[in-house]
Amino acid sequence: KNKDTKMLLTPGPTPVPEFVRKAMADITIHHRTEEFEAIFKNTRELLIEIYDMPEVVMLASSGTGAMEACVTNLTHKKALTINSGKFGERFGKICAAFGIDYTEIKNEWNTPVSVEAVVEAIKADSSIDAVFIQICESAGGLRHPVEQIAAEIKKINKDITIVADGITAVGVEKIDTTNLDAVVTGSQKALMLPPGLAMIGFSNAAVAKIESKPRGYYFNLAIEIKNQRKNTTAWTAATTLIIGLGAILEKLKADGFDNLYKQTALRANATREALKAIGFEIYPKTPANAMTTVYTEQSSAIRKILENKYNVNIAGGQDHLAGKIFRINHMGLVEDYEASWAVNAVELALDDLGIRTFDGTANKVFASNMFKGN
Repeated sequence: KNKDTKMLLTPGPTPVPEFVRKAMADITIHHRTEEFEAIFKNTRELLIEIYDMPEVVMLASSGTGAMEACVTNLTHKKALTINSGKFGERFGKICAAFGIDYTEIKNEWNTPVSVEAVVEAIKADSSIDAVFIQICESAGGLRHPVEQIAAEIKKINKDITIVADGITAVGVEKIDTTNLDAVVTGSQKALMLPPGLAMIGFSNAAVAKIESKPRGYYFNLAIEIKNQRKNTTAWTAATTLIIGLGAILEKLKADGFDNLYKQTALRANATREALKAIGFEIYPKTPANAMTTVYTEQSSAIRKILENKYNVNIAGGQDHLAGKIFRINHMGLVEDYEASWAVNAVELALDDLGIRTFDGTANKVFASNMFKGN
């Protein structure tokens, strides 16, 4: 078997398309030049468009750096963090690292936070001025009701800042940013770039709040916003990744952002239905379209067979879910035949393990949902 052509279907890093690799392979340009400023301007404008927010910044860091920047720059009194997985837990850990006062609402990794629980926490504590939540919590692949929560919070107090981690949501689905103040993403997920670039979209209210009390040095968002409005960066820019991002966003825009969201949703639904048809239970109560997560005690055995026999690389679970779930990625430009092969390989693996006789059900259900929809 050709080990170089293993199909990578993990929920980030996702494969980098050839046209992007070529765009990034060109001559290295200095970040303080008119040439780079023009590229930066183009990328920034496309980013504002996909975000549908009035302001954006790009940071040379992973998504966690952007999470930290939002916590430190946008919590002036107290944070409310939503923990339904490893990444929601991270918001609390960032608060703790900086000695920022916070309250956490914690749920099992398959359970989205309820709108009522958030409203109750806000009403019970008038010192909360920032709320931190994942749109898609990728630890278990669940979708939080972020838009409904944001709308309810703004009814209670429009000055409460709502920060959403969209690291596995931007480029996956159309996010309603009406009531969101900051939306974070990273380069290595649906935007199909190598890791190392983080992006944040801001509301005008968030920009005003940041400017009223700038915090930090490297992650000082006031300095960054001021510079990026002039198409430059406060510190050294991740030039290669910004060039790649421009190429990706141009392609996604040409294909139509809505087409991308529609195809991703179709692929996610077809994958879920295929896996249910061969006996799997979908793990999250509210599945996100970024990935399909199933609960199975055979997760490790299935993933091992997929990798060694069928050349498919998928993700397992972390912490208490290690060996209990597997996750198949839908972010980015995943080919239909790849998703179809993945569910087929899972069904073959079940046969290899003597759990279920292979009869092609998964592929049939996938194809009929993907191509013969109602």
